[in-house]
Amino acid sequence: MDEFTADVFKIFDQDWALVTAGTEGDYNTMTISWGGLGTLWSRPAATVYVKKNRYTHEFLEKNDWFTVSFFPPEYRQALGYLGSHSGRDGDKVAAAGLTPVYLDGAVTFRQARVTLLCRKMYAHDLDVSAVPADVAEDYYRTDPPHTIYVGEVVNILKGE
Repeated sequence: MDEFTADVFKIFDQDWALVTAGTEGDYNTMTISWGGLGTLWSRPAATVYVKKNRYTHEFLEKNDWFTVSFFPPEYRQALGYLGSHSGRDGDKVAAAGLTPVYLDGAVTFRQARVTLLCRKMYAHDLDVSAVPADVAEDYYRTDPPHTIYVGEVVNILKGE
């Protein structure tokens, strides 16, 4: 695996990313601003959080692989579009102007500067009762909790 360095406190929260699950012709992607990078069970790991009501959740549930893709700043508008439109309603990837790249069991995008290819190691619904009350009030008063997905990073793909 190639070396990957990033400002982990900025790369998700401020720069955003796409989490994508599925295979060629049957995938969905969404913009995420919550995530983490680190080590779990002596393996490099990426953690993402996806609400159950998001279309991408279905794809994360039924697939063993997912990607986390990071983009140059000029794709901020495309990521904004992908985060505010559902793949249930049409081809939002084409509408955002991105080009899918099909890997063995996963999907990324030609425009990504870095893609983490992840094998799902763990998934669990967030326990809202264990969340601080002010956080639960802000994030889970009316919305379902997130599912936490942890993937082993098995490859790091650099963009063109």
